[in-house]
Amino acid sequence: MRDSLRHFAAELIGTFALVFVGGAAIMGTAISGSQAGLLEIALAHGLIMGVMVTALMRISGHFNPAVTLGFLAVRRIEPMMAGVYLVAQLLGAMLAAYALKAVFPEPVFTAARGGGQFISLDITGTQAFIAEMIVTFFLVLVVFGTAVDPKAPRVGGLAIGFTVTAGILGVGPLTGGSFNPARSFGPAVASGVYEGQLIYWTAPILGGLIAALLYEYLFMRGAPEPVDHGTVRPA
Repeated sequence: MRDSLRHFAAELIGTFALVFVGGAAIMGTAISGSQAGLLEIALAHGLIMGVMVTALMRISGHFNPAVTLGFLAVRRIEPMMAGVYLVAQLLGAMLAAYALKAVFPEPVFTAARGGGQFISLDITGTQAFIAEMIVTFFLVLVVFGTAVDPKAPRVGGLAIGFTVTAGILGVGPLTGGSFNPARSFGPAVASGVYEGQLIYWTAPILGGLIAALLYEYLFMRGAPEPVDHGTVRPA
């Protein structure tokens, strides 16, 4: 029970931080009228992701259902614990979105859809799906290559944070750069705008599953799970 509670708390806090800081950056740039909006938003997401993964990776460090489901697909986390992670992530995201609603002026919160993402009118749903799938593939591949593989360089959350920043810089103008179902779901609940949720769920999950399976069974077949990850040994 205690083990589940600490994993739940870590995932909730990490996801809360990501959604709150990311959403605050989106609304903050709107208020300030900054010309460097995309860069500031990307850096905010990448920095908070990097520091929270570094701070909490000894306990968990997913903060993303696509990462958790990737771990589950390759049996690096038990199904019950995966459920704990997913509930914590969604709850953390919703709490953060409602905290943003309490902090920012209502017109700003409404205009920014609670700090969530939306798909550009310049692309189709298929193009948005592909973009979100690819950047999530990169993210989960980096998670496995820097935090899971026992032979990988131990760089904490630095590489993961850089990947989040790069992904938002790359596809942010097209999809908002979510690659995290919880990151999109929390603001959608608080704002009442659910546009694009099907894409923001299915594309990251598919991209994450492909990356997890590729790394596990091609790059690292049979390697044991590090003891500090609190999960199960692969077959």
